[in-house]
Amino acid sequence: MVNVEDSPLAAIADTVIPLHAGPERSVAATKSYLAALAAILHLCARWHGDAKLLAALEALPGALRAGWDADWSAMVDGLADAHNLFVVGRGFGFAAALEAALKFKETCGLHAEAFSAAEVKHGPMALVGPHFPVLCFAQDDDTLESTLAVAREFRGRGAQVLVAAPGLVGEGFLPLAAGLPALCTPLLTIQSFYRAASALALRRGFNPDVPPHLNKVTETV
Repeated sequence: MVNVEDSPLAAIADTVIPLHAGPERSVAATKSYLAALAAILHLCARWHGDAKLLAALEALPGALRAGWDADWSAMVDGLADAHNLFVVGRGFGFAAALEAALKFKETCGLHAEAFSAAEVKHGPMALVGPHFPVLCFAQDDDTLESTLAVAREFRGRGAQVLVAAPGLVGEGFLPLAAGLPALCTPLLTIQSFYRAASALALRRGFNPDVPPHLNKVTETV
């Protein structure tokens, strides 16, 4: 999967899936990440002949537009002065947690570590106490309750916990659309997260398009 069809990587690949995300002008690639997730969804839906997932793909553009307009200002306000945080997910949500933790570091100058909700209760949990920030990503599948249980336990320790889970609202929850298959949820989560992360970077005095010490192209020898 490539965003630049005439790239050296595409030239040596046996099969090329162009993402058509358009030019990525920011160091922190976002459009191509979302496009790659969407391409994987298409492949899964076609390979499995999953009618529900194929129908969800038709609804996905509208859901992504709604996700962009979702109010995640609680994340911006809550992390404006933070120094460290955990991003927690499980199953499909763990990859979204990894992406969010990377973007916190890249664009906000904020040290973030991503953990699976199944693993964070080992050593890392010792750090979670009063006012420690934790961002949890969940989806409506068999990992939902275990992820919410971790969030509840952290809240019980006095941690500052925000949860993005489909259809769950109220204090401590970030809005996330319900009704689509769980495989779609990471796209909607990251779409809303990206806008909030951009606002957080600006609040903390960073240019999210040009992070310090980073280049668009990384060369290795």
